[in-house]
Order: sequence, then C-alpha cells, then structure tokens
Amino acid sequence: MNDDLKFQLRLTLSDEFAPVARSNPGAPSISPLTNILKRHDAVMKCQFDAFADYVSEAESNGVENYHLYEWTKKTIEDPAKKAKYVKSFTLYVGGEEVYEKDKADELEAELKSLVGGPIVAKMFRYDTDPAHNPQPPHRGVLDSDVWWHVFLARLPGHVELLRGFQAPGGPQPLSRRHCSLFASGAHDGGSRLASSS
Repeated sequence: MNDDLKFQLRLTLSDEFAPVARSNPGAPSISPLTNILKRHDAVMKCQFDAFADYVSEAESNGVENYHLYEWTKKTIEDPAKKAKYVKSFTLYVGGEEVYEKDKADELEAELKSLVGGPIVAKMFRYDTDPAHNPQPPHRGVLDSDVWWHVFLARLPGHVELLRGFQAPGGPQPLSRRHCSLFASGAHDGGSRLASSS
C-alpha cells in the first residue's frame, strides 16, 4: 500500500440521534460515540452543515468567487438531499480531514461496535488514492446540474475542499490534492465497513 495515502471515516447516524449530534454533541445520550471520538482526538462535522457554511461564507464574501455556490445552495435547499446530509458526519482526527492509516484503523476498530446500533447506522472509509476517486470534469459538463449533484454527493463534505475548488480553466485549476480527495459518496462507492440491515 502507498505509504502516502491518507484516510477518512464517515458515519451515518440514526434518525433519532443525528439531530442530537448536530445541536448538542456533548449530550449524554450519544456519549458511547463521543467518548470513543475523544479517545482518538476526533470530532464530527455534519455534511449538511459543511455545505451550509460554504453557502453562508460565499454570500458574505461575494458568490462570484465561489464556483460551487449555486449548486451547493440548490443541494441544501432540496428536502431529499437535506434529509440525507443531515445524518452524514465526517470524522476529523487531530483537526485533519484525512489522516494516516494507523489512526483510521484504530478509530474504525473501536467504532465498529456501535455500527447497526441505536446511534450509528452505517460507517464508511475512504482514501486519497486518485484511482478510487472521481476525476474533475471536462468543460463540456460544467453546466450540468446532474454532474454537480453527483459531484456534491461524492465530495467528502468539507468546506475546505469546496473553498479550494476552481472550475477547470479558472484562475486556479484543481490541484492534484483536490482531485485525489474527491472521495466516493456514501451510497455509491467507497468501502462500506458495516451497516444496519
């Protein structure tokens, strides 16, 4: 395995506990999860909130400099997509959105016991290998709503990545790092570690 690969874990929480994790992550009701995260210096970030933060930042600073603004806004305003993303949480370890294999392995091993239980419905693992991730589009598909919705569904869900994105041909084309981080979406790719029935 390539020693330079980094990894990311993502959780889908249950309908009951996803709102708790978003509004009150210190709540005792989700302590079985948060206690594990604390032991690994990890925190959760809701994907929907990450998208909403991007939209808010764009509207504050000028949407003309945020190339994914229109499509991200459409996504968070779509009730079906909101219902999906409010339950999806990216795990940061040591403040990093992607992290070394040993850190991912150790955190994954502890979290597995919660998957399929009342708090965690599913868990997914992604890596930064470009061969596993969608590549940036050709200019001809940039105006396709369909492509952008696929893009948003497959993006790891971080404001950092959205902020760094520039459309091909723009002043700062996608870097190799950004291309490598277009991880597969929770429902159509990646490594499904475990899920509820």
